[in-house]
Amino acid sequence: MRLPVHTAIRYLQPLREGGSLPAIVDTDAGLFVVKFRGAGQGPKALIAELIAGLLARQLGLPVPEPALIDVAPSFGRAEPDLEVQEILRGSHGLNVGARYLDGAFNFDPFAAGDFIDSEFASALVWFDAFTTNPDRTHRNPNILIWRRTPWLIDHGAAIYAHHSWSTVDAERVRTPFPLIRDHVLLARADDIEAADRRLTPRLSTEVLDQVLDAVPDTLLLDPLIAGEFVDAEAARARYREYLSGRLEEPRLFVSEAREARELRRGQPALRRQARR
Repeated sequence: MRLPVHTAIRYLQPLREGGSLPAIVDTDAGLFVVKFRGAGQGPKALIAELIAGLLARQLGLPVPEPALIDVAPSFGRAEPDLEVQEILRGSHGLNVGARYLDGAFNFDPFAAGDFIDSEFASALVWFDAFTTNPDRTHRNPNILIWRRTPWLIDHGAAIYAHHSWSTVDAERVRTPFPLIRDHVLLARADDIEAADRRLTPRLSTEVLDQVLDAVPDTLLLDPLIAGEFVDAEAARARYREYLSGRLEEPRLFVSEAREARELRRGQPALRRQARR
């Protein structure tokens, strides 16, 4: 799998709702929301964004078109915001972008619940439990509605085990994901077991390899994390081992999600309290 590489032309608008300070950027292929490797969350947020987003697309979950965005040393020099300038100085080279969905609005279960059915909700709960994504809550759904369809964004917090590989043994790989209890779509996820049966076979070793091959070496060997692995292939092998391990039976994250869903039933619906 090879992602397109687009050149950043103009820095248009920072999106200050996110901790990584992404921005809308004009490129030679149109507008993209770009996450920068020089932001505070670092290159691993971009690695997680790519891996989780590409896995979601392999499963048929809607994710805006991904791309790699090349940032030249001269890009953004005229930007008056000193924080933005500092981020851009640390982001020369390849960064991660997603096609900007013009006119999309944030999902709210009270305003846009009709656009999401139980099959989609079950699939997304399963996927976020598998990828250990804590960032899909009522406060911060990371779901956009665009052209009457839900689109998934912002997967940089997923696969959080990679922030401490040295502590990730076989037991931790297989651990459930208790934070799934806060998932925005948990109450709608009527059949997580069916989603498990449907989705697991789609993530074969070949699919995992294709997704990991799409992550550029320059991200896996970014100076901030270069000492973790001897080369990019060793890094990919570690991610492959982790993801494959989570798919092995019994998948404890599935039973955890099912139990959380049962606890959620009968509780009052939660309202989104704040924007990111």
